[in-house]
Amino acid sequence: MKKNFFDRFADWAAYFTGSPWAFLGAAALVLIWAATGPLFRFSETWQMIINTGTTIITFLMVFLIQKAQNKDSKAIQIKLNELIAASKKASNRIVDIEDLTEEELDHLHKFYENLGKQREKKSVPDSEYQKR
Repeated sequence: MKKNFFDRFADWAAYFTGSPWAFLGAAALVLIWAATGPLFRFSETWQMIINTGTTIITFLMVFLIQKAQNKDSKAIQIKLNELIAASKKASNRIVDIEDLTEEELDHLHKFYENLGKQREKKSVPDSEYQKR
């Protein structure tokens, strides 16, 4: 499958910015900026350079991080759905629960928490677990 330009760029940027080289480069820039402080007499312009640079980079990184997060979440959901579908004992009713509201997810979470506690106390067999 052919990826569009943004997908390729986002994948590359996420990979690069997570590398030790990107960290070392950013650290070097900060050190260079700090070392030039006395040269520029710690002026407001000198301070504005680092503030503006970090703000712009942070703003852009938010979108790249979200893109990577969305892709990873979707891949994980597909893998989990495949495992649920492949398991004879799993309930297919929860395959698309990511579309539920936060309140509905909280309710389901409590249900499965209680179910787990009941299984521990009563040692409920798997066949009984499937009926619920």
